[in-house]
Amino acid sequence: MDEIAFLAVSQVHQHLHWIPVALRLAREPGVRVTVLSPSRAGLDFIRGYDPDRTLKLRWLPTPSFRRDGLFTPPKRSRTLRLYHRLIGRFPTVVTTETTSALLKSFPAFKSKLVQIKHGAGDREGGYKADHAVFDLTLVAGEKDRRRMIDRGLATEKSCIATGYAKFELVGGATSLFADDRPVALYNPHFDEALSSWFANGHALIAEMEGLSDWNFVIAPHVKLKSGPHLRSVAPNIMIDRGSIRSVDMSYTQAAAVYVGDASSQVYEFIRTPRPCIFVNTHKLAWEGDAAFEHWTLGQVIERPDQLASALARAPALQPIFEPLQRAATARSFDCSAEPASERQARAILDLLRTKRR
Repeated sequence: MDEIAFLAVSQVHQHLHWIPVALRLAREPGVRVTVLSPSRAGLDFIRGYDPDRTLKLRWLPTPSFRRDGLFTPPKRSRTLRLYHRLIGRFPTVVTTETTSALLKSFPAFKSKLVQIKHGAGDREGGYKADHAVFDLTLVAGEKDRRRMIDRGLATEKSCIATGYAKFELVGGATSLFADDRPVALYNPHFDEALSSWFANGHALIAEMEGLSDWNFVIAPHVKLKSGPHLRSVAPNIMIDRGSIRSVDMSYTQAAAVYVGDASSQVYEFIRTPRPCIFVNTHKLAWEGDAAFEHWTLGQVIERPDQLASALARAPALQPIFEPLQRAATARSFDCSAEPASERQARAILDLLRTKRR
């Protein structure tokens, strides 16, 4: 029996990137898939995608001051240090985050370590020295693959573009408001140096409250925990500071316009080309910077009071941006008739069988 472990030590938004391939591998003859997690809430979430109980779930109790929730698992490094010997019993270990590179520092850890890189954004923070530790890295598309190799974080053989398995879990768009006014999604990033939320979130919400022809979903990145805790009682405003709908593409499916700054969710949004507005309240010199490549896919504004006019111009400008969005999607996601989970499973099985030989 080939044993494969999936580490569910991150916040729940990352689980959506590996659940499809874990389920696919669990159906493979002679393969047993175990999910290791310090979070009971996370394990319950994962089980919801596995009604046939093909995955073996194992709880790793880890001391923590955090309340166990979908977005508040125990500290990753603590779990990894406590359980590195147990994790090392599995010949192949799959994860979506880079903290697990820590496992390679333990002399007894000899397992093959696989990363499924979550997200498909442009931010330079998505490329860390720890990436080079992994035996195999699976990325969504050629853009990410090329950047990983060019930075010396992977090789032509150790980094494979396999598509975006999260798309396999997405349902149809749902209605978010009682009326039929168009919906704009405001999705600020958690990095204060890039985010429009910290200094301008209040002013942006005030602008949105005055745009009665629009509905707005305000869903900051789930890692945005500091900064202002803004509220609104306006009927056209919905604020979600962290729920499943903020990560499962419910909002990117339902919105007609994306408003944001540095979040990779914009690439999930433009899979179906639609207008984007990027908020450069830091007045960054972004043009020509690969970390802001997504800002070429829509309008860029610098002040909250420019939002209304940008929304008004969006339909007329979208024919200019649509071909750019389609080209960016093709670079970011290796689209194929074969599901991403199938390609990911094949790559992991090839690694496993190569090691056995």
